[in-house]
Amino acid sequence: MTKFLTTICIILCLAISGCVPHKDMVYLQPSETEADSIAKVVAAQAPYRVQVYDILNIRVKALDQDAVQIFNPVGEDLLSADSDERAYFDGFTVDLHGEIRIPALGKVNVLGYTTEEIEKILEQKLLEEQFKETANIFVTVKLTGLRYTVSGEVSAPGTNTLFQDRVNIFEAIANAGEIPITGDRKDIMIIRQYPQGQKIHHIDITREDVMDSPYYYIQPNDIIYVKPLPQKSWGTGETGMQTLTTIATIITLGTTTLLLIDRL
Repeated sequence: MTKFLTTICIILCLAISGCVPHKDMVYLQPSETEADSIAKVVAAQAPYRVQVYDILNIRVKALDQDAVQIFNPVGEDLLSADSDERAYFDGFTVDLHGEIRIPALGKVNVLGYTTEEIEKILEQKLLEEQFKETANIFVTVKLTGLRYTVSGEVSAPGTNTLFQDRVNIFEAIANAGEIPITGDRKDIMIIRQYPQGQKIHHIDITREDVMDSPYYYIQPNDIIYVKPLPQKSWGTGETGMQTLTTIATIITLGTTTLLLIDRL
């Protein structure tokens, strides 16, 4: 009887340790010191500053649109079947020196500037070198979509491009098919490009204070890696019932094998 109880205890311990706890799967869990009634205010995101290899979409408008046609792609009003491909060929890529090359203006340094600052720089250069104030030059500069890559323990790993100005980590992961039970939500790695090189940052999306993190909003060319939990490599199961079933099967197989050996 004692051996039987010991075996049951061992099975239950293995089942508990082998399954993924519910707490590890819930997003935005509040801190124990915070009141439930306090609304969480997301901090304002710092403006993104253009980096090497970014692709900019630049459009110039004026009273005489024919006079600025050289700055705009031909047939820009037509929708393309492949927006990413068109952005690559029609956009202005920031080179290793932080410059873009614009018709009639030549090379313009944009490294480290926001898109709003680049608009003002281009408007000023156009007025100084090409047009007069009466031309009413209007310049718009946008990134050609927010491109990022998600890999690891997600349903649909790969590279995505979202055509919006800001994307948080939850939106980015949702567009990669979400994280399965075996994904580690407590230690998601974000590999981010800086002028000095790449850096790795870690965030825990099960905590509510993740919204205070400077990495809550992703940036162009981010690489998001979701690590698998140890339970996946153990192969015992994702839930307590699966783990218990697996362990029971192993014990049954072992017992049967021992009985057959004893009869030989």
